Amino acid sequence: MASVDPTDPEPPADSERCWFDEARLGMFVHWDHASQRGLEVSWPLVGGVFSLPRCQSVTPAEYHALAETFCPDAWDAEDLARRAAAAGMRYVVFTTRHHSGYAMFATDTTDHGVMNGPFGRDIVAEVVEAFRAEGLRIGLYYSLSDWHHPDYPAFTEEHLPYLLGLSPPLPTEEQADRYRAYLMAQLRELLTNYGPIDVLWFDGQWERHPDWWRVDDIAALARELQPDILVNDRLPGHGDFLTPEQFVPPTSPGPRWESCVTMNDSWGWNPDDGDYKSAHALLCALCETAGRGGNLLLNVSPRCDGTLPPEQIERLDAISNWMDDHAEAIGGTGAGLDPWQYYGPSTRRTYADGTERLYLFVLARPHESITVRGIPVRRVRSAHLLGADRPLEFATRTGVLEQLLWDPDGEVTVTVPTDALDPLVSVVTLDLATEPDESRSPVDRVRPGDRADG
Repeated sequence: MASVDPTDPEPPADSERCWFDEARLGMFVHWDHASQRGLEVSWPLVGGVFSLPRCQSVTPAEYHALAETFCPDAWDAEDLARRAAAAGMRYVVFTTRHHSGYAMFATDTTDHGVMNGPFGRDIVAEVVEAFRAEGLRIGLYYSLSDWHHPDYPAFTEEHLPYLLGLSPPLPTEEQADRYRAYLMAQLRELLTNYGPIDVLWFDGQWERHPDWWRVDDIAALARELQPDILVNDRLPGHGDFLTPEQFVPPTSPGPRWESCVTMNDSWGWNPDDGDYKSAHALLCALCETAGRGGNLLLNVSPRCDGTLPPEQIERLDAISNWMDDHAEAIGGTGAGLDPWQYYGPSTRRTYADGTERLYLFVLARPHESITVRGIPVRRVRSAHLLGADRPLEFATRTGVLEQLLWDPDGEVTVTVPTDALDPLVSVVTLDLATEPDESRSPVDRVRPGDRADG
């Protein structure tokens, strides 16, 4: 993973809205042969990188040699897909080839991959089949960089220290042409051998100028082979969505975006990194992201045998249990209220008849109540605690003169009993009608368009 080229994608028109715009939660999977030694993916072979505080350092030869023994006998793509679906995830992004150059799929372009080791199975094919069977969308991660390929050329110890964006050496033009042909051949395999692909998630672009990659040709190939595909912003100039990394932006960075985050500080399975975020912290990140109209791409990292670490299973299970009662507040929702309206994230859902439901995430224990401002208070019909089937008392208030209006904005204060709070994150719903309730006005009002005689 690396820093992002901040090229804003074009805002999607309403007619162009798609599944991604309401997915809200996906699963990122980082995994390769280095899991046999509990190494971070790719980066140890170049001595580490500033953004991975617990990244190890090994020689390139040590890293690549692990390909000879990679055999994850306990790997179960169906189990992973079931866990993703249970957690409310709508899509997966799987690392088909990271910067190390090791292919997790069947390819005719190189012998450096899972098919040429003792495991001998196309892991990408198994992921696609299993996740598609659970109804999830399919995304493929692919690094443009390849630190193993001789025409890139391969990274060796003599090239240390690695400097981000200034990685030596540069290939000759003849090498560059061969490497680009290899890259395009792999992309063609990935985009033709596995059925419909929903997302192509590029990375590694920082090592070369966009013209060197020939990004226009790459984008044209992807859209020719998969016309409905979404491409991330790390293919410079061709991104359909932004990808802030390890961070949830304080405001929406664009019309279509996704924050990719890890459960600890590492992308690959790293037993040296026990600094896991709590389930509460992960759910808070999800609620914040959804509330700003983005998606959270939450990473998991299988171990050398293909199973997930117990810390990651524990957190996925906690998210799944929470989703049992609160999924409607996440998937399929739109961005919620502005920060000044409610001191926390929120989402919203609009129904076919025009009525609306607001979902207010209670990330911290309230003293007595929560307050929402700047909404049409006479349209509020009910308040509930989601998942508890419990109606909540609420009161509305406007300014004195605003009470004379037919449909005034004001504030709603909802009483939230602390004994009913969810141990992780509670969700309060407000249901709004399309028209104000006239019985809740203390005076006769003049409707818009009516004539006031006398």
